[in-house]
Amino acid sequence: MTTEQLQDMATQVRRDIVRMVHKVQSGHPGGSLGCTEFLTALYFSVMERKPGFDMDGIGEDLFFLSNGHISPVFYSVLARSGYFPVSELATFRHINSRLQGHPATHEHLPGVRIASGSLGQGMSVAAGAALAKKMNKDNHLVYSLHGDGELQEGQNWEAIMFAAHHKIDNLIATIDYNGQQIDGPTDAVMNLGSLSSKFEAFGWQVLEMEGNDMTDVLAVLATAKAATGKGKPVCILMKTIMGKGVSFMEGTHEWHGIAPNDAQLADALSQLQLAELADY
Repeated sequence: MTTEQLQDMATQVRRDIVRMVHKVQSGHPGGSLGCTEFLTALYFSVMERKPGFDMDGIGEDLFFLSNGHISPVFYSVLARSGYFPVSELATFRHINSRLQGHPATHEHLPGVRIASGSLGQGMSVAAGAALAKKMNKDNHLVYSLHGDGELQEGQNWEAIMFAAHHKIDNLIATIDYNGQQIDGPTDAVMNLGSLSSKFEAFGWQVLEMEGNDMTDVLAVLATAKAATGKGKPVCILMKTIMGKGVSFMEGTHEWHGIAPNDAQLADALSQLQLAELADY
């Protein structure tokens, strides 16, 4: 896909997000909208993926979603990149659906490798999977995505230290650095300080990325990929705007976990226009 085609796909994914959350009046639109460019670029351009889905993931790149509450964007990207029918997005958060509020392996949904309802665990899983690839002499990469707020959990820093100590240099961990979490700005809830200084002190290579600029997302992911294999895990601090693309949702924690009403949905969709719509 060209950069323009990727951005069009991101817009379609944003339409999916607001429609999915509106339909069941439940879910997390804010962080989902903010991470749309990243996941669209990853699945449609960056990762080396095999057709179909194999839980072992041997001979292909892997992705782990740690901040599982942004399942709307994850499900949309998985469906539109071929893991399951796009029509299944209409079952989001329904009873007995494979598309539960937080991704889980129990439903056997293709593309989902871990349950990520509890925050703070994805770094440990990603580090373990990347180390397994090195031990198996599989030269593919492991990508992961984490919320900045979940870095307030101590388990992350144990895994961050572990990855550097074991030179797990096939791991690219991206932090959604939007400065918001469910109870308010991260600076007010528990100030994270300088994440770049912290990751560097723990022995990681750190890159910064404008997460809502598709051109920069592609460029920095390429730089991150080139930095692998050099003895250090790679961290990308991805600056995003929570609620990006829908004006009344942007930049506030208030849309972390609430759904738009009918009028708000219509407003959101009017802002997310495409020449050719492919709504489910």
